[in-house]
Amino acid sequence: MRVLIKNDEQSVAAFAAEYIACRIKGHTGEAPFVLGLPTGSTPFKTYARLVEMYREGRVSFANVVTFNMDEYVGLDREHPQSYHRFMWDNFFGLVDIKPENANILDGMALDLAEECARYEKKIQWYGGIDLFMGGIGTDGHIAFNEPFSSLNSRTRVKTLTQETIESNSRFFGGDTSQVPREALTVGVGTILSAKEVLILATGSAKATAVKMGVEGAYNHKWTVSALQTHPHGILVIDEPAAGELTVNTYRYFKEIEK
Repeated sequence: MRVLIKNDEQSVAAFAAEYIACRIKGHTGEAPFVLGLPTGSTPFKTYARLVEMYREGRVSFANVVTFNMDEYVGLDREHPQSYHRFMWDNFFGLVDIKPENANILDGMALDLAEECARYEKKIQWYGGIDLFMGGIGTDGHIAFNEPFSSLNSRTRVKTLTQETIESNSRFFGGDTSQVPREALTVGVGTILSAKEVLILATGSAKATAVKMGVEGAYNHKWTVSALQTHPHGILVIDEPAAGELTVNTYRYFKEIEK
């Protein structure tokens, strides 16, 4: 696992945007570049930078297919806090991606299990995901793969932990009763099947999760630790998120990236 320690949140976003744009522009052949994407506060600045790069003519999403990580169960796609709405308001609606190429799980599907199976099949139909970007929760979860999720899991319905509900309540006016209790999410195995995985973590609240993901054992309590096994896994963090790494670990990753 490669760990990049940047000065601040803005530097993390700038690196992630440049990395994604570079991979898209370097993609050859007629097949589209397949990009996995998250929602939430962590990638917000990355999306803003990608929109800027698109407007500057530095990257196009015309030949990109995306698959989002997750969606709340029971929220209509036009709900202000649905991930469908988030993506179209903050990214898809601001670049040249074809609407039919932006894939997001349907939290209102009548058969949620079938919706998850369909999503996995569609990813496989495209030949898998070239690059999956994601963030991590304070408890170390990636996508909605909460602690003790299987590290071989695939897209499925997950019950959210109270910690996640409380953390996400900030998007629901601070009212935990308004946060859905379930979500559809790609699995850890789905993420690890991507050719590259780029995970972002910013802020001191993520410091413990970063420490456990980098220095802790590979285990299902901290699902981000699964990144340790990926041949092309990158964790990009800012200084506050690196705050609990041991001195030797911090120095090693700073030195090796000089």
